Amino acid sequence: MTPETTKRGFLIFFSIYLLATVSAFEEKASCYGVGSGTIAGVIFADVAVTVLIVTTTYWYASKRRQKKENADEVYMNVRANCKT
Repeated sequence: MTPETTKRGFLIFFSIYLLATVSAFEEKASCYGVGSGTIAGVIFADVAVTVLIVTTTYWYASKRRQKKENADEVYMNVRANCKT
């Protein structure tokens, strides 16, 4: 990244941040309140889905690894049997 690209990215980010801040102050009546229970529920659901994805990925990867190891063992046995 060149310094010009970094400066341009910072200016874009700062402009968006400034627009969001100004619009938040202008429209105070239309803000929607979120309770702490809702936030806790969203965080819990996010953690649960993440654990599910990691567990599923690990399970499929270990099944694939086991298949590969079993195939190598069969191949090695066949090769050893052919030598005799």
